Amino acid sequence: MKIGFIGLGNVGGKLSGSLLRNGVDLTVHDLNADLVAGKVADGAKAAENPAQLMQACDAVITCLPSPAASDAVMTEMLPEVRAGKIWMEMSTTDEAEVKRLGAKVIEAGGTAVDCPVSGGCHRADTGNIAIFAGCDRATFESILPLLTKMGRRILHTGDLGSASVLKVVTNYLATANLISCSEALVTAKAAGMDLNTAYEAIKISSGTSFVHETESQVILNGSRDISFTMDLVRKDIGLFQDVADRAGVPLEMNPMMIKIFEDGIARYGERELSPNIIRRLEDATGLEVTAPGFPAEMVDDEPEEAGYEVVPQGR
Repeated sequence: MKIGFIGLGNVGGKLSGSLLRNGVDLTVHDLNADLVAGKVADGAKAAENPAQLMQACDAVITCLPSPAASDAVMTEMLPEVRAGKIWMEMSTTDEAEVKRLGAKVIEAGGTAVDCPVSGGCHRADTGNIAIFAGCDRATFESILPLLTKMGRRILHTGDLGSASVLKVVTNYLATANLISCSEALVTAKAAGMDLNTAYEAIKISSGTSFVHETESQVILNGSRDISFTMDLVRKDIGLFQDVADRAGVPLEMNPMMIKIFEDGIARYGERELSPNIIRRLEDATGLEVTAPGFPAEMVDDEPEEAGYEVVPQGR
């Protein structure tokens, strides 16, 4: 099976690296020629444009920064879609948008899947990230061997679009955790607590979370580097708000979180690293929330293992 990959940024570069590491016949494309050259050096082939990629490959994966970018790429690829072609959208995108583009792929005779990832860039790098997949069951089973080369835990979420809904749900929760961890660490510092001890207290208690055990570490290091930026957080929680609005859910926390990140972007710039949202409180209190012994970036300490399907409880 010949696979195409478009979008070699922080996440896409790592996912495509897992495919190469596992012997997949891979052709890549990105607007950044240096990123393409790096993958070619690792064994990939290069395509001049998205249309050429769709023409040459059985399945094309897109991992792009925005719904608009996915739309632009699909506009180029669509004339080359026909029976037997698969489009796999691994971007974090809007449910309605992936359904709209997917309908065009299906009308042209192809197959569409939304399959976003979750778990952080450090797990994308090792092939241990989680992958959600929205499509019919037969399509899921046909692409499962490919997904297990990029991810550890693979969940079939239902029809096209369902994976994108669950992805923004999980990103909303991660953002809420980031904001609450920031407030907890600044308050602990202001109250005179040793931050190394505070980190461990949270980690071994009911207050812990995936975000605390990863992002709190790079916050305390001072690097604040998880390869994710404030504009992407704002996009993701905005997509979650769209899902809630369409469903008629009167959210209270998410609108406040949107305002917090909009303020962070206004202060520090849209490409500021997302854990630096804590700077709003550091600036307000005059405190520096750092501690010795924490890593500058997260590294996955799980050995790479073959991926597998996660079956929902009760099924």
